[in-house]
This record gives sequence, structure tokens and C-alpha cells, in this order.
Amino acid sequence: VQLVESGGGSVQAGGSLRLSCVASGIPYSSYCKAWFRQAPGKEREGVAGINRDGATTYSDSVKGRFTISQDTAKNTVFLQMSNLQPDDSAKYYCVADRDERACDPNSGYVPPPSNWWGQGTQVTVSS
Repeated sequence: VQLVESGGGSVQAGGSLRLSCVASGIPYSSYCKAWFRQAPGKEREGVAGINRDGATTYSDSVKGRFTISQDTAKNTVFLQMSNLQPDDSAKYYCVADRDERACDPNSGYVPPPSNWWGQGTQVTVSS
């Protein structure tokens, strides 16, 4: 099983980025898929999730600016990020989990390290 993120980079405030996460080795459509992020010195936090039915949930901090979507045929999940702000700077990770709480960034649930996490992609937003 492997999850590989891409699409991170450095942008100025107000800019946009699109992250991708390609999964191999698992039937991605059978899992809850989510994006988390972690800034230096901070805990990993949920950003957006999409469940098996395709329903999406966002944290309050990104609602209206980020969009999670998926291409089930390509086993890929995307995170379109717009109007990026310096506080969005972090390493972004995708994860697959059977626990639906992972799809809800507001649940406070963070999948354990033993779950299927990607290696992360860095997003840096300058003011």
C-alpha cells in the first residue's frame, strides 16, 4: 500500500495550489480519504475529508477556500487550495482510513501512524 502526494510548493498570499494523492494497493473508493496538515511545533490537524459516499467535510479554517475531490478511476484524491494564507503553511498529508471519523476534520480524530499515510508535501505561503 502506498499513498503519494504531490503538488506542494511556495506561493504568495492569495495564491492557489492543487495537491494530488495517488493510492496504490488498496481499493481507494472503499475508504475514507482525508487531507491533514502539520506545521512545525503544532499538532497534525484535519483539513478536508471525503467519505465513501463522496460527501465532503472541511475544517472551519479552510471552508470556502479549499475543495477536496476524487477521481476514483485513477485512485486519486485532490485538494484544490485557493486564497492561501501564511497560516496555511504546513506539510500536507493524505490518509486512507476505514474509520469515518478521519473524513471529518472537526471530529478531532487523527488516524494513528500505522494507518496509510503519504509522505507529505510542503506548502509554504509568504505574505
